[in-house]
Amino acid sequence: MSILPSWSAGLQLVDVPKDSHGPAIAGAVWYPCAATPVEIKVASFDMNAVRDCPITGTKHPLVVVSHGAGGTFGNYHALAEMLADKGFIVAAINHPLDSGQSKVRNPGDIASMVQRPTDISRSIDFMLHNWRDGGRIDAARVGFIGFSRGAFNGLALIGADPDWNFLLDNCPVYPGNRFCEQIRSGPIAPMTHDARIKAAVIADSPGGPLFTREGLGNVSVPVQYWASERGGDGVSPDDAAMIVQNLPVKADFRVVSNSGHFDFLPPCTEEFAKRTVEDEPELCTDKTGFDRAAFHKQFNADILTFLRKHLVEANQ
Repeated sequence: MSILPSWSAGLQLVDVPKDSHGPAIAGAVWYPCAATPVEIKVASFDMNAVRDCPITGTKHPLVVVSHGAGGTFGNYHALAEMLADKGFIVAAINHPLDSGQSKVRNPGDIASMVQRPTDISRSIDFMLHNWRDGGRIDAARVGFIGFSRGAFNGLALIGADPDWNFLLDNCPVYPGNRFCEQIRSGPIAPMTHDARIKAAVIADSPGGPLFTREGLGNVSVPVQYWASERGGDGVSPDDAAMIVQNLPVKADFRVVSNSGHFDFLPPCTEEFAKRTVEDEPELCTDKTGFDRAAFHKQFNADILTFLRKHLVEANQ
């Protein structure tokens, strides 16, 4: 494999075309680029990259990123920029049914969960076969990163089958939620698995009781599992321990001291913090003593080490 030194992340905005499996998907791709980075504004994010820069090198690992409910492809742009600078190609998308940018957002429909793995699988198809530089990707080295619902999505992609009936004993309560109504009304469509994914980073997934030992029995790839100590937003600190215990593979398990669920989101910009201060202050407010910026510096570095180990060094 050839991973050349680079000076910045190239950035291209992409659209996965609609097909029989789902609607069009908006996303972004970061990749190794031999140019000087500049600060550019994409949506509400200040990114350091070079738009449409020519790619350098070949046989790059591909990493796909899945955001939490209400998130967007830009949430982890700093992580994507760092990975691109180290030789990875990174694709992040807006999940059509529960992205903050979606015109048809419906996070209370169980389809918003079931459709997510298919969104990622379609995105991998696009990157390998239709992206302009798809020939520069090593299709045998695909990784995944997901937070919250994105983490739940990732568990499914690497082989897990959630038992939705466990929700019936403790139905989530929030406006518009129809999960339990839909579970009672009939079988839920199976979630897509994708054997092309060879390593997964899972950050604070909800739904611990849904992932039984039997339901996780087909997971065989390396997993780096991150958990908040205090949980939040429907995620219990017990969820992670339950899932990790039931995994048939030994996970690289990390519980982040003094952290809450939303601490896995990168530090908020001043602009975003002002917008959330009344309706969703927990998105940007940390418990006293928790340094979100310092944590994300270490978080990003540890993810890089994990992905290098399992997507680069393991195949040399």
